Order: sequence, then C-alpha cells, then structure tokens
Amino acid sequence: MIYFDRVSKKYGSDSTVLENISLTINQGELVSIVGHSGAGKTTLVKLLLAEEFPTDGTVSFHSDDISKLKEREKTNYRRKVGVVFQDFRLLPNKTAYENIAFAMEAAGKHDDEIREDVPHVLELVDLKDKHGHFPHQLSGGEQQRVAIARAIVNRPEVIIADEPTGNLDPLNTYDIVQILKKINDLGTTVILTTHNKGVVDSLGRRVVTMENGKIIRDQKNGKFSM
Repeated sequence: MIYFDRVSKKYGSDSTVLENISLTINQGELVSIVGHSGAGKTTLVKLLLAEEFPTDGTVSFHSDDISKLKEREKTNYRRKVGVVFQDFRLLPNKTAYENIAFAMEAAGKHDDEIREDVPHVLELVDLKDKHGHFPHQLSGGEQQRVAIARAIVNRPEVIIADEPTGNLDPLNTYDIVQILKKINDLGTTVILTTHNKGVVDSLGRRVVTMENGKIIRDQKNGKFSM
C-alpha cells in the first residue's frame, strides 16, 4: 500500500535527515514509527503528505509515485489520508459538529451525508453529547477526539496520527490509543508517530524504530527500545 524505496532527504549539501529508507506498510496495518526528537519521524510524515519530496528514491501509494502527482491528483490523494496532529488544529469558532462537518463540506459532500455521518463519527469517539461544544469548552482529550472524528469522517484509507497524545495526560492518552485501535479494527490503516513508550507497548503491534534518519529496527510485535 505505502512504499518507501531507498528514500533519502537532504536539505542542502550538509544536512541529511533521512538516509536510504526502505519501508512497506500494508493495508490494514497499525504501525508505530518511534524515535527520539530529530530521528526523522516528522520528515517521514511530510513525505507521506506530499508536503516534501525525496531527494533520492520514491514514496508510493499503491502504484502511484506521490512526488509525480499533478495538483488535482494530489488533492484526491490527500482525501485518502486523514491526519491527526498533536495540537488538534480545530477551528475555534466552530462547534465539534461544525468542525467535522466542515471537513465533509471541503470534500464536496452533500448536506444529507453530513447529517448522517457526523453523528456517527461523534458516537465512535464517544462525544455524541458534546456535539454543540466549542473547542474551548472541551478538554484536551475531547479536542483530540474531535480531531480524530474529523480525520476519519471522509473514510480515508490511511490515518496518520503524528504525536497525537503528546499534549495529553495518561488517562486521555489511553482513550486516544483505544480509539485508534478501534479505527484500525474497522479496516483503516493507522500510522502512529510517537516517542511515548507506554503508548507503543500497550498497542503490541508493529514498531519501526528510527535513529539519525535511518531505520534501525522493524519488529512485528515490538516494544519501544532505543
């Protein structure tokens, strides 16, 4: 599904942030990408989102080289990839319902689809009773659950969760991990970047460990170890 084939990324002649990365992520997997700050996780995500492009090698989604997509194709590709960020990135002047509905409107969905799907995803993340709350009226964990609902409402093939628990306490972290597992169990591929050992160990799924821009370990049912 997602293929990194001997990918390197350099900024100028002296700064190599990814070096000769080869990685395959299959449909339906839940994969944790781990490593300390500066290991290359963020650059990996940017390549997946077509925000950056490799200096060498190719990043492919199914059989398409992401770097060669035209603008319209790039837009269609990004609709297949939902993203959850550490800082939530909710629209402050819109309710939980409206934040999710806005993502559907941007994708060209009709009003009847929005009315049907938004309550469904709010229920999936256990926030049905908070649909009318604005972000400032929600806890950090609840805001992240709205962000997850927004990311999945258009039924993407892949969810990229970039340090999604970085701003949360242990209880909310546990809740977010359970929701990501539930989404994965429903068939969506989940790519999680984190430096939280507890999150990785609780998942018991595949762990790819990065260090200094390289993959140093790829374990099927791994633990966080550096």
